[in-house]
Amino acid sequence: MSAQPDLLYSEEEEALRSAVRDLLADHCDAPGVIARTESDAPHDLTAWKALADGMGLAGLLVPEELGGQGATHREVAVVLEELGRAVAPVPYLTSAVVATEALLAVGDAELLGRLASGRAVGALAVALHTAPGAPFKAVHVEEGVLQGELTGIADAAAADVLLVPADDGGLYAVDAQAVTVTPQVAFDLTRPLATVTLAGAPGRRLGDAAPAVRRALRAGAGLLASEQLGLADWTLTETVRYLKERKQFNRPVGGFQALKHRLAQLWLEVVNLRAAARGAADALATGQDVDIAVAVAQAYAAGVAVHAAEEALQLHAGIGMTWEHPIHLYLKRAKADSIAYGTAGAHREALADMVDLQAP
Repeated sequence: MSAQPDLLYSEEEEALRSAVRDLLADHCDAPGVIARTESDAPHDLTAWKALADGMGLAGLLVPEELGGQGATHREVAVVLEELGRAVAPVPYLTSAVVATEALLAVGDAELLGRLASGRAVGALAVALHTAPGAPFKAVHVEEGVLQGELTGIADAAAADVLLVPADDGGLYAVDAQAVTVTPQVAFDLTRPLATVTLAGAPGRRLGDAAPAVRRALRAGAGLLASEQLGLADWTLTETVRYLKERKQFNRPVGGFQALKHRLAQLWLEVVNLRAAARGAADALATGQDVDIAVAVAQAYAAGVAVHAAEEALQLHAGIGMTWEHPIHLYLKRAKADSIAYGTAGAHREALADMVDLQAP
């Protein structure tokens, strides 16, 4: 029997959190993020360069001998919590986690080094809604060139290299300049989606696609829970702060019992989400009970993040409905995250299979 995991944050993790939060305060303030989502360049590449190049966070999961930091999923989870708190429009989850995990599975040292250093951004060309272990679309390969169209690819517009599954069972590295990336209408403007069209694009075979994609999506789903935790924690904290300041009938709105009950319930949900997210990150780091921990985290995280954002919107009243206030960014990210890497229902079904506890 495995030892009980320590889900508390270490001193090093808290120091990392503080550094990332300070950096995001300088680069991803709410007015700036809102303005960027309304522009033709939704990705904040300046913030990405500061995270990837300045702090070396793009290579946390990459071994030191390959140019990375040799850290674990626990440290990555802390970074994602802070990115969730800021709804930062950077391709961290898609490049530093999902694409990196796929490359670790196939063992491509050259591309890992490029992604770890921040010199390149990677994207796995699998639709964002795809759950770990679920079927995924592949393109046709013939004589070393790829033909086909893939939709719902997150952060493809920011990618320098795409990792594309093909119908021969292989995973191919394709230069982004060799494909056509067409933006799609996305609910979450801070994580844009795109259609990737390959018309005779040359590709380099990296290895088998199925195990690499499954590993990448599993890590993405498990660490997405930490992003959802950061989002839920920010919305709760900001709502409590606002209700202490806002007065009605000459007393703080937060003093009314009905609102206290709603906030208390939400606090309990966020605390439980923290345990689930930390459990998934620790399982990914140790390799113990990974599938179960990831399924548990994602079965719970989506509902809490959406509920927290919805409560924040309502309890901020009129200002919550304005475009100038950032709450709409958090609600859209929470709703988009609720279907990313598999819905809560898909993860509950997977969990039921794993623990042999089927519905009657």
